[in-house]
Amino acid sequence: MSPWIKPAEAQPTAIDSEPLAAGSYRWLEEGPFDGPLYLIISIERQMVHVYSGDRLVGMASVSTGTKGHRTPTGEYAILQKREWHRSNIYSNAPMPFMQRLTWDGIALHAGHNPGYPASHGCIRLPQAFARKLFALTQIGTLVRVNADDLRPALMLDMLVLNDPGTAVVTFTPNAQPPLLEKALVELATRDAPMLAIDPSVFQPRLRRW
Repeated sequence: MSPWIKPAEAQPTAIDSEPLAAGSYRWLEEGPFDGPLYLIISIERQMVHVYSGDRLVGMASVSTGTKGHRTPTGEYAILQKREWHRSNIYSNAPMPFMQRLTWDGIALHAGHNPGYPASHGCIRLPQAFARKLFALTQIGTLVRVNADDLRPALMLDMLVLNDPGTAVVTFTPNAQPPLLEKALVELATRDAPMLAIDPSVFQPRLRRW
């Protein structure tokens, strides 16, 4: 398991709190974007935030899974992209601008977006937003699905957590990075990709004469 370190200083901004009408979206920047792109989806708020590095660059209304077909929370990487795709499970239903998150049927795609959960587990996006997002992402782009949170968090390996001198860098402008032991730690609910570090790099090297 890999803990998510949530920056305690990160408070919701006016943009974070601004509700979007069903089926609507907003791009705050046009790009091209120089930072790594990633998505944070809130099931409770039925919204997605798109970040480039530490900047919020876009947001949209979404429609996630209904009670009997809930969208699973967790951290995902985009596995497959198809501009025109049809469901292999649900009556050949169209799924334009499909971006697959799991091999068992969970994906981002354009579709009916009433502003409340209405899908069979997929995350439906407004058509025009889905088209632009499809052009921006790539295989491996990270997506985090939360119950409520729309703010970024850092995922750190236990090797970092066990270093008492480590500080956490937050995404909050002008915030002082808190010491690791003072940061709020939440254990992730599923495995996620981590940086693999060879233990040998921490062993003292013998000098050869």
